[in-house]
Amino acid sequence: MTRIGGVSIATAPFAALGGQAAKLGLHLTDAQIGQCGAYAAALIETNRSVNLTAITDPDAIALKHFLDSFTAYAARSWTGHERLVDVGSGAGFPGLALAIALPGLAVTCVEATGKKARAIESFAGLLGIEAQVLHARAEEVVRDQRQRARHDVATARALGSLAHCAELLLPFLKVGGDAIAWKGRIDAELPAAERALAAIGGEIAAVVPTASLGLGAELPGRHLVVLRKTRATPDRYPRTPADMKRRPW
Repeated sequence: MTRIGGVSIATAPFAALGGQAAKLGLHLTDAQIGQCGAYAAALIETNRSVNLTAITDPDAIALKHFLDSFTAYAARSWTGHERLVDVGSGAGFPGLALAIALPGLAVTCVEATGKKARAIESFAGLLGIEAQVLHARAEEVVRDQRQRARHDVATARALGSLAHCAELLLPFLKVGGDAIAWKGRIDAELPAAERALAAIGGEIAAVVPTASLGLGAELPGRHLVVLRKTRATPDRYPRTPADMKRRPW
């Protein structure tokens, strides 16, 4: 058992997580699996007072937070030393989960809700992860020249439509970098996403169903959409939230 703050986490879901991650080509050490268990325990404890996630069962956390985050590893080629920005990080997924799996990453978590940003900082400290946590909206952060066009990978698991993800994520990326968006059904979103990408400077590089990774049973109906930045993003993007709402793609 893993115990943090009075919460016990059965080791079984996290022992299984190692085998499931191996399907993705991601080989976790016992220490990394232990970090996942400690993170889950801290998440459950913190969630008692701060609403971070509706997923509170250890088995579901192992699958729907950790394994789901790790699928990014199979969606593109990694060196393990990328600069990654996780936008709308929520409880720290996928940013901190990927930092556990690939400790050479330089991770920045962007979260607009203060209580969530503070929780991410707490989790990172507990786990010994040197992640930068920014409490701000992505539209504001990406205007900082230390963040704009500086990242190799940008991620988002719950950021709205695919077109909205493109507009918020691609400005963070270097040319040649990849944004990864976790989605369910995507067919209806593709036309707007393609219009957004044409304006912002990108293309859809891949659509990866979880079923193609051998995880159709564990993570049914999920797709990872990889958006590649092919040219510099015009300075006017991303637009303000009001403009994005008024003139959607």
